[in-house]
Amino acid sequence: MDTFKLVRPEHLNHYGYLFGGFLLKWVDEIAWIAASRDHPGCRFVTVAMNGVEFHRGVHQGTVLRFSSREHTRGNTSVQYAVSVFCDDLESGTEEPIFSTCITFVRLDNEGNKIPLPMTP
Repeated sequence: MDTFKLVRPEHLNHYGYLFGGFLLKWVDEIAWIAASRDHPGCRFVTVAMNGVEFHRGVHQGTVLRFSSREHTRGNTSVQYAVSVFCDDLESGTEEPIFSTCITFVRLDNEGNKIPLPMTP
């Protein structure tokens, strides 16, 4: 699943760059949406995000592309790989700026782990 975000003034830190917390929020949200769409009827919560390392600063007006795909699947959990790219709208090129894997666990209505449905 590919999703895009525009970096706006309210997303900037006091140095004029994208605040890392916004990027992490978007990555988590976008991966959750991908997992929920790929596994209808499953209630997922985030349990882990692998290594957080920002590769470059991002300025206001930048368009970010988030690419999210299922990476691994367990009994009660699923992990999604998310890569974020900075688009240059003038040249049409893009540069990777961040990547991670996020693990979600499936819960029932009482908050207990339950198995993922079998895949066809």
